[in-house]
Amino acid sequence: MNSLRGVSATVRIGVLGCGNVGAAFVDLLNQRRAAIAERTGITLEIAKIAVRDTSRARGGVPLTDDVRSVVDDPNIDIVVELMGGIDPARDVILAALRQGKPVVTANKELLAKQGVDMFAAADEAGTDLLFEAAVAGGIPFIRPLRESLRGEPIRRVMGIVNGTTNFILTKMTEDGADYAAVLAEAQRLGYAEADPTADVEAFDAAAKCAIIASIAFGAKVVASDVHREGITLVTPADIAIAERLGYVIKLLAIAERDGDSGRLAVRVHPAMVPTAHPLAGVRDAYNAVFVEGDAVGSLMFYGRGAGGNPTASAVLGDVVDAAINLTKKTHAVLGSFALVPFTPIEETSSEYLISLEVLDQPGVLHAITGVFAANGVSIRTAEQVGINENARLVFITHEAREADVQNCLREFAGLEVVKRSGGFVRVVGA
Repeated sequence: MNSLRGVSATVRIGVLGCGNVGAAFVDLLNQRRAAIAERTGITLEIAKIAVRDTSRARGGVPLTDDVRSVVDDPNIDIVVELMGGIDPARDVILAALRQGKPVVTANKELLAKQGVDMFAAADEAGTDLLFEAAVAGGIPFIRPLRESLRGEPIRRVMGIVNGTTNFILTKMTEDGADYAAVLAEAQRLGYAEADPTADVEAFDAAAKCAIIASIAFGAKVVASDVHREGITLVTPADIAIAERLGYVIKLLAIAERDGDSGRLAVRVHPAMVPTAHPLAGVRDAYNAVFVEGDAVGSLMFYGRGAGGNPTASAVLGDVVDAAINLTKKTHAVLGSFALVPFTPIEETSSEYLISLEVLDQPGVLHAITGVFAANGVSIRTAEQVGINENARLVFITHEAREADVQNCLREFAGLEVVKRSGGFVRVVGA
């Protein structure tokens, strides 16, 4: 029997923003109100909603276009922020926390830039700031990372955290279509915005990577600390080569800690994942996050990473937690976040796929391998494919330092026998 069974409490919620996620949250709460009350003894009630357009009815809930009036209303117990962006979200969240009101948010942009300061404000106020929906939509990932894995010595977290780019790369892989055609399809289906920059240039994934790294490693990580590369340069040729060699190309967010130095490497970029790896089978707009720890081994969290209903589910879960904590006069504590050194991308190590279009003549392979040797980069596999009077050389290196591989690419560009560099993709998860 639930320890709260028999307790009767009504918790009144103020919602800031009622777009796709906000509307889905209101609907889901209304559907689940009786079941939540039965299980927890708490009745959740939407008391007020702040929206730009107050002429659209929201099920009889009072509307306002003044977000601060919702926060300052003494009858509001919990604030749900679904506006997004930095301003005015930051100020109204801080105002709610200072008044002792728990806040549930899906605002990845704000948390990726100022999350540590916001977490400190919540702890100082002795109230909750919960944000499950900010990272992986409906996937319950932040709570296990924050609570169940708090004592786990985590080595690496890596995952697919942007559904738009995963949809695009899936269609390019399975249909052989080029990037522009698949992007247009994603826009028609509503997976991509009219301006897809935040997704395809990996700003969205980088923000999520910063939040994940902060929680996983107890470190102060902001979006600008994350090395970022998008998917716009990935070609069908790259995908075909990867497939032939037993890999799938995914946009991965990676946060890992060096056990000896304690330095963090945080980055988002396309990567070749072996087809046997669990992340390789994550298709379309789904997300998945893979956690590697010394004690627990490997875990994977998988599900819908975006969309109104999945994200609303995560928001509602946080609201229930905040309401229970409120009635118990307690809150979730994130603790302190350390300042840690970061490993720049040039100092990271990986295997690499490199393809070069070269003249098909004697001595070319010797010139190319000489560049690799001079920079201390060892070749694991190599193949040559003819292209009319030219040829394509495809290499996968052994693990090498990024800076050394980049030196090779610069030197290849200066060789007369190299027509162009046809592809450069890191290999992860081998």
